[in-house]
Order: sequence, then C-alpha cells, then structure tokens
Amino acid sequence: MNEYDEEVLKFFLENQLQLFPETVADTMEEAEYFLEDCMAVVCKNKKEVREYFEEVGTDISGLSDEELLQECEVFALPNGRYLIVEG
Repeated sequence: MNEYDEEVLKFFLENQLQLFPETVADTMEEAEYFLEDCMAVVCKNKKEVREYFEEVGTDISGLSDEELLQECEVFALPNGRYLIVEG
C-alpha cells in the first residue's frame, strides 16, 4: 500500500477538481482515505509514470511523455513526483 505524505495529500485536496466534477475530500484524512481506496500511486518521475501505465495494461504506445503527463489522472506534484489517481 502507498503511503501518502503531507505534500501529496495537500496537493490532491487543492487540485482534485482536475479529475472529478466535484470535491471528493475536504480534509487531509478524507483525502488519504480516498487515495487509499482508489489505490492511487505516487511515482518518483515520469519514467515511473510510464512504467505504471504499462504494468496495468493501459495502451499508451502513441503518447509522448508530455501527453502522458497531461492525462487528467496524473497530478504533477511540485517536487517533481507524480500522483496517479484512477477514479
């Protein structure tokens, strides 16, 4: 199971409308529970993002790294990591 640090939780709370039409969490605790329930993944870099999608069987063969990172379920964290939330 992933552990979500404060930066991940705060960023998700502030940017959750990127993926969802309305808020799904209002507190850090709710965000953590939601991310755990969705089995969200934190990746260290864009290489890991690509590896994640390949491992789960998503067809990303025609996507550049930039296009992949712009998918609505990919959240680019300020420190260079990525959060992937499949709603």
